[in-house]
Amino acid sequence: MWKLYRYPINFWRRLGPGLVTGAADDDPSGIATYSQAGAQFGFLLGWTMVLAYPLMAAIQEISARIGRTTSFGLAGNLRLFYPMALLRFLVTLLLVANIINLAADLGAMGAALQLVVGGDTRLWAALFGAACIALQLLADYRVTVAVLKWLTLSLFAYVGVVLVVDMPWGEVARGLVVPHIDLHNGSLQVLVAVFGTTISPYLFFWQSTQEAEEIALKPEAQALLIAPEQAKEEVRRIRFDTWIGMGFSNLVGLFVMLTAAATLHVHGITDIQTASDAAQALKPLAGPFAFALFALGIIGTGMLAVPVLAASSAYAVGEALNWHIGLGRRPREAKAFYATLAGATLIGTLMNFTGIDPMKALFWSAVLNGVIAVPLMFVMMHMASSKRIMGEHTIPTPLKIMGWIATLVMTAVVAGMAV
Repeated sequence: MWKLYRYPINFWRRLGPGLVTGAADDDPSGIATYSQAGAQFGFLLGWTMVLAYPLMAAIQEISARIGRTTSFGLAGNLRLFYPMALLRFLVTLLLVANIINLAADLGAMGAALQLVVGGDTRLWAALFGAACIALQLLADYRVTVAVLKWLTLSLFAYVGVVLVVDMPWGEVARGLVVPHIDLHNGSLQVLVAVFGTTISPYLFFWQSTQEAEEIALKPEAQALLIAPEQAKEEVRRIRFDTWIGMGFSNLVGLFVMLTAAATLHVHGITDIQTASDAAQALKPLAGPFAFALFALGIIGTGMLAVPVLAASSAYAVGEALNWHIGLGRRPREAKAFYATLAGATLIGTLMNFTGIDPMKALFWSAVLNGVIAVPLMFVMMHMASSKRIMGEHTIPTPLKIMGWIATLVMTAVVAGMAV
């Protein structure tokens, strides 16, 4: 009996960077994309989440292995083993894309809270930005990680929404297993958006640096290059954490898509521009409870995604410039790192006061993420297969095959976006 009681606790403790990374992928921008897919095409694109899951999990596992093996994140390894021009190109684009994404997410959080309690959207966005900066500047690293981990539970709001709306499960099942692409009515564009928001470069940088951070903070943990005897257990932990986290991420994305399909699409509402548009449209169709769950879910996942976006920017810039970095350090010990983190969030907040079209911001963020993702994934596959970098811990053949499939799919997605 005691073992049965302890199992959920042990399960929760085994989850870490992979769970947070997966949940951060369902940011307000992602919620808007999945809502648009469901509203425009009903249940026809459910299969995209099934396909995206193993691809996303594989590439995130690869990024985590790189960090745990070398004790450096992606930018650190790029600095050590690749041309400086490539490093500068990727980190600069990542920083720009992340700031635009921060602006869009903070704006969506402000709009969601305005729908629930009223007030000024921009003021709420500014307060959310300030709260995220305060969390990372003032809280201990373990507190920050614990808060982010518990915030992943906010995504269960979308599970709750699915449970309170009528769902034609036969159509749902068919959409999950029968691929549908209609080149004449824009489904290719939505397909590009879904894959683009699901496999995002900032998640690669975040998870690899979180694994490196764990080495710095735990006395018993060492890079696998130095302590190969830890490899078996650590690889098992990374795989478990990552595949559970990415499964959770894709399941939530699917639930958002299904909610929009079962409510908005069936009532002829097919044009959803933002996550808050989806929440507002739900109210007369699914009732105030579903509306409140959806809106509060936007806020919860935004509070998770904004710190991850800002921190991934600071980690990438800090490793590229060889600064003292890490949320495990106090601000006085890593001034430039924390200044970058706070500055990225502040700029994203201020962009909500400039009158910039949030949909254009999301579009250009998606374009930049696509531009970064393809060369970065090629570099990651080379990095993870290189004995010079990974020693005897290069990725196994099955993971290598899955990683290359993910890379080629994202290449096709970006080509489709360009067209």
